[in-house]
Amino acid sequence: MAKNPNEPERPRAEPEIIPPDRSGRGTAWPPDGFRQDGFTQRRGTQRIYVSRMGPLGFALLLLVIGLFGGVLLLALIGAALIWIPVVAALFVIATISGLFRRR
Repeated sequence: MAKNPNEPERPRAEPEIIPPDRSGRGTAWPPDGFRQDGFTQRRGTQRIYVSRMGPLGFALLLLVIGLFGGVLLLALIGAALIWIPVVAALFVIATISGLFRRR
């Protein structure tokens, strides 16, 4: 228990830090026997190049986002148009059922 009540309690055991394997051979995942995609597995470091997006790239990105949004909007409108006849048919069935109950 901590001596000062405002001070948090220290952990009872320190975590074990295991250094990375420096031998150059690691475990292959997925296992080499199951690789059927024809690509070779690269090990070691790789470089990733990141550059600023120019005005043309930004315009193309906005165009792609707009196209995806338009397709999504058309899908939602299509789903709503499919439900209009279904709701109308249910309304007609409920109305006819109500007329037959009164008699």
